[in-house]
Amino acid sequence: MKTVKKKTQLERVVLLGVALFASATVWGQTNVQEMYDFNRGHLVTTVEAFHADPWGNTFLFTDIYHPADVDVPTSFYTEIGRTISIGQTGWGIHLEWNGGNFANNAFMAGVDYSIHNADFSNVFTFRLMYKHVQGGTMISPLQATFVWNMNGLFGVQGLQFTGNIDWWHEEVAFPGHEPNKVGVFLSEPQVWYNIGRHFGCPNLNVGGELRIGYNFAGNWHSGADFELNRGFAVAPCLGAKWAF
Repeated sequence: MKTVKKKTQLERVVLLGVALFASATVWGQTNVQEMYDFNRGHLVTTVEAFHADPWGNTFLFTDIYHPADVDVPTSFYTEIGRTISIGQTGWGIHLEWNGGNFANNAFMAGVDYSIHNADFSNVFTFRLMYKHVQGGTMISPLQATFVWNMNGLFGVQGLQFTGNIDWWHEEVAFPGHEPNKVGVFLSEPQVWYNIGRHFGCPNLNVGGELRIGYNFAGNWHSGADFELNRGFAVAPCLGAKWAF
């Protein structure tokens, strides 16, 4: 009986992980996205990977920016998160690191709670974390995160809606303005359609992302346009995703 119980728990963890971050195919836990960012005016490559085990799950992604200007080097941004499950309660302990060659290191630790429907096709995760930004000034050292994954959206097989919302409170300095203590908002909803299912290539998805930021210094404007990151900034992206 102990063996059966352990197998059931592992299956539940794997199913949850697949539903959270894979494509419409249940066996894909790693994907590569290639999208054109209309604000930046260049391509962005994203590599995502998710791994579930009997103790929880690990998720990571890296955004690689390919500037059109040959004199500007390629840059990157990475997030790595580990959730340690507390039994089958839906609760977990979450640890996370964010950073890149244009972003200060951020370290987070907190609680994670996930809910899902019966077949794991719709999964929602809430996190509340203590956040420390190296070299930054956090007004309140907290970040709230909401992550969702919905498959078969509107009853359409192969249509997937995923994304995240992050909110935190820090001191941000924009050109020509005194440093402000502001709330920072970032959301990256994505819609994908598994077009490859129609011609024997279930790995292939087409779609895009709408990146929405508020007072986010890492938004999609730089140089002389950096001031445009103050307040709301929106960046539409279109492209393709290959799920392994």
